[in-house]
Amino acid sequence: MNADLAVGLVLLPMAGALVAFGLPAAYRRALAAAIALGWPLLLLPLTLLVLRDGSIAVVFGDWQPPLGIVWRIDGLALVMLWMHAAVGLAALVHAWPGFAPDRRAAATFWPLWLVLMTGANLALVTADLFNLYVALELVTLTGIALVAITDSTAALRAAMRYLLLAMLGSLMYLAGVGLTYAQNGTLAMAGITALETTPLVLMLAGLMVKSAVFPLHVWLPPAYANAPGPVAAMLAAVVGKTALIALWRVWWLAGDSASQALAMAIGVMGVAAIVYGSVAAMLHPRLRMVVAYSSVAQIGLLLLLIPLAGSDAFVASGFHLLVHGLAKAAMFLAAANIVMALGSDWIRRLPGLDSKLPLEAFTLALAGITLIGLPPSGGWVSKWLLLQQARSNDQLVWMVAILGGSLLSAAYVFRLLAMSCFHASHHARRPIVTRPPRAGSLAALLLALAAALLGLNPTPMLNLLATAWPGAAS
Repeated sequence: MNADLAVGLVLLPMAGALVAFGLPAAYRRALAAAIALGWPLLLLPLTLLVLRDGSIAVVFGDWQPPLGIVWRIDGLALVMLWMHAAVGLAALVHAWPGFAPDRRAAATFWPLWLVLMTGANLALVTADLFNLYVALELVTLTGIALVAITDSTAALRAAMRYLLLAMLGSLMYLAGVGLTYAQNGTLAMAGITALETTPLVLMLAGLMVKSAVFPLHVWLPPAYANAPGPVAAMLAAVVGKTALIALWRVWWLAGDSASQALAMAIGVMGVAAIVYGSVAAMLHPRLRMVVAYSSVAQIGLLLLLIPLAGSDAFVASGFHLLVHGLAKAAMFLAAANIVMALGSDWIRRLPGLDSKLPLEAFTLALAGITLIGLPPSGGWVSKWLLLQQARSNDQLVWMVAILGGSLLSAAYVFRLLAMSCFHASHHARRPIVTRPPRAGSLAALLLALAAALLGLNPTPMLNLLATAWPGAAS
């Protein structure tokens, strides 16, 4: 039964994608919706099993590693699977009118959307370094195709940059996997007993490219800013987060053999990402680029898990992955609605947004509160736990980075809100070009509400994440 439920998370969207490619365009959208609605039916019993047992291991064909393939679902994977389901469903609702069967891009959008979810779910449950590579390639290549789906010059250019850098990351990761196999004779994560510095650095560097860690982030802002709104939401909440979790898992494989100097270097990269991404977000004149550069900064914050290296930091980072994914997806969906309504995403066009598009303005405000980490949002809980871990270890540098990152986040979020709600301009008198569908506005608002309200009762989610802490077994 466990195996059937776990396999369904991957097999269901993959089978749906294969069937969708053979269906008339009019039926592809309905098939994608049916599959998206079916994921919670699989996740509910899996959640009960993980709460009872701590984790679920699925061994295919009774072949144990290194010959067999093993999947493992722990608390972290389960939390992210739920986020994938929530963001995927919201993106589907938002994309419903924009990728209707009569639109040319709809023929490929819905099957590609299903393939993307297949790869993302597989990357979360696989316990094998090579199968992780296969899953990440599915996610990356599908994400690139979705970025370019509108055929605009800017989107095609962004997709090409994403492709070239992603292939470089894949080569580095695969080289590290090969060296790991030569050293251990297996690629099953549970069977890797030693991980030397060279393969570790190669795999980490490849995953840093895929998760857009500064200064390897240059593909992210143009890809996020030029992709359709539902695609940008999926990229921010699913694609980047999946690669970042893979980076964490590879780091934990090294265990005590990982050097403290390397951990510090990764922490410094995280601090640099916080500063660079936040400053770029404060200065950029386009709304979607502000949201994209904000992702660079938030990824930097999540890198601090490695030098902090404690259970509180792990739980906080997992929780921040969840709330940031929900909030950032909400912001990209709201930004897409704003572009549809105003005909532009230039920030100078935002005055009067609160009266023209109150749901979008409220969504930006709620999601921004989470990014800043103001109480009682989910972002406040995660940042408070990170600060506790840094304080308990007397790591003043990381405390300053976390607090400084929150202040910088406040600067660019309040800039957007000030322009949207408190800035008088002749742009406020301009009529709306196209009124966005109400369902898409509500989908974005619900994601922002979820990110904010998770801070009111975070204990169940935190307890679930705590069961997945790698140090608990040592």
